[in-house]
Amino acid sequence: MTTPNSLNGKFIVLDGPDGCGKSTQAHLLAEWIRAQGLDAVGFRDPGDTAVGEKIRDILLDPEHIALGPRAELLLYMAARAQLWEEKIAPALASGACVVMDRWVSSTCAYQGCAGGLGIQTVLRIAADSLERTWPDLTIVLDVDEAAAAARMNRQLDRMEQKGRQYHQKVRQGYLELARNYDAVVHLDATVSIEALHDQVIAAVRSRFAADKS
Repeated sequence: MTTPNSLNGKFIVLDGPDGCGKSTQAHLLAEWIRAQGLDAVGFRDPGDTAVGEKIRDILLDPEHIALGPRAELLLYMAARAQLWEEKIAPALASGACVVMDRWVSSTCAYQGCAGGLGIQTVLRIAADSLERTWPDLTIVLDVDEAAAAARMNRQLDRMEQKGRQYHQKVRQGYLELARNYDAVVHLDATVSIEALHDQVIAAVRSRFAADKS
């Protein structure tokens, strides 16, 4: 059973393919942590700083069709470095639990696997660019590209507009991370929002149980 103090200063990421529900689940997880009497803050990647939001606009604007995977990779790292310095590091130092919507795992799947740069290349550049590459827990919400596409009933951004084959490779990248890294947990995101939230809480409880802290 998770004790309140076991989540203090922890860094948790919700990740997965576009349309998997990670933003909703990140919000619900932060609310649940606060309901336990703890401080929790949530951020999105890229974004949540003045610099990061400008980089986000560049990355997601459909007009920037010439932007390649190496440029994407470096822009994502720049946005993360700024977010870490301005907000994540101070929040963790204060004892808050930080809940992220995406982190380096996204770049491993998108630019590393689907973009052809390789996951190890992404991790090497992340290690050189960031104070911290891996969070305490990454929860990958898995949904296939057909189900994900059916959920996105809005205008798609530049990354979302990439073809079906690209997004199939994205999913495979996430599954590879879940197979190879102990701090990455894979959950089936095709269930209801409530059922998935229960699974997320169970994963957090398991990872940060008192006897593991």
